[in-house]
Amino acid sequence: MIPVTWHRLGRVEYADGLELQQQFQSARRADAVPDTLLLLEHPPVLTLGRGADGSNVLKTPRELDALGVALHETDRGGDVTYHGPGQLVGYPLLHLGPGRQDVRRYVRSIEETIIRTLADFDITATRIEKWPGVWVAESRLGGPRKICALGVHLSRWYTRHGFALNVEPDLSHFELIVPCGISEAGVTSMAKELPGGAPSMPEVEAQLVRRFGEVFESAMSEGPAPVETVSVVVTNPARDRVLLLQRTEARGGFWQPVTGRVEAGERPDVAAMRELLEETGFEAPVHPIDTPHTFAWGALVGTPRLAREFPFVASVAATGVRLDPAEHVAFEWVTPDEAVRRVPWAGLARSVRTATRR
Repeated sequence: MIPVTWHRLGRVEYADGLELQQQFQSARRADAVPDTLLLLEHPPVLTLGRGADGSNVLKTPRELDALGVALHETDRGGDVTYHGPGQLVGYPLLHLGPGRQDVRRYVRSIEETIIRTLADFDITATRIEKWPGVWVAESRLGGPRKICALGVHLSRWYTRHGFALNVEPDLSHFELIVPCGISEAGVTSMAKELPGGAPSMPEVEAQLVRRFGEVFESAMSEGPAPVETVSVVVTNPARDRVLLLQRTEARGGFWQPVTGRVEAGERPDVAAMRELLEETGFEAPVHPIDTPHTFAWGALVGTPRLAREFPFVASVAATGVRLDPAEHVAFEWVTPDEAVRRVPWAGLARSVRTATRR
């Protein structure tokens, strides 16, 4: 049995997900980690594969931005597809060794994993040879409809990208595109195919992990939970400015809002107020601004380190900042657009945009 470690990550910004894949694949190439399966959800995003036809995106970038839907080009196979909350995205980061080096077999194995998982919830799914992905041939919504999209990338038999299973996404977002370039058939979800509605995401993840191990003949073990952290976007509404702190060179040298770890037994909001005081000298209420997001914040001896960050906002009138020189060397009050450009992770950029829209 081949060991596979799987991680339940929750929400991950698409750009941060690409970085996660790169780090885990690099670690796999170095034999620092075993084969890995990342399970997560993305915020609303359209992705263009290597063979994408731009005309299959039916809205302009400005219209997409107004709807809160991002647009990304990527190196996976396939055309255009949609990811969003309620969709279970899986990224298998595997090394296909001797006896497994067959692209078609690999894709079929992913399809089989999805088909068996859906069967566990009394949904009959299948393949349709002329179209990629996994389908419900006779959907409750009428006709054949895609329930899971696939798009993979292999380099020297190391895999990236993967699948997107529609558990309970907003299906209206698929109207922004011609999904996978297929205009003759629509999409569906587990929620639409089951009279009682969709099972919970953890239930679907558990069954998928079991079926993945079965199909890929792998011993599945869950990886450690991400370290919990907080970020605090500090705003000065009178000046329409956001506070950024520059980390010391030893800590990376980049600019970011207030950040820090959640201590054992500490609530995220309490951690946010503590970090705000320690890093800036400000005492102010903090308010949650979004759901937590997960990202990779650098490798530790070849192993990616995962953080699940709880974002907050704090509004202050003062502009003087008391820095901790052990952590930061400078501060600046910048425009929200400048803050978005400077921060190193897409999750932080979303937090800045959300905080400054309030």
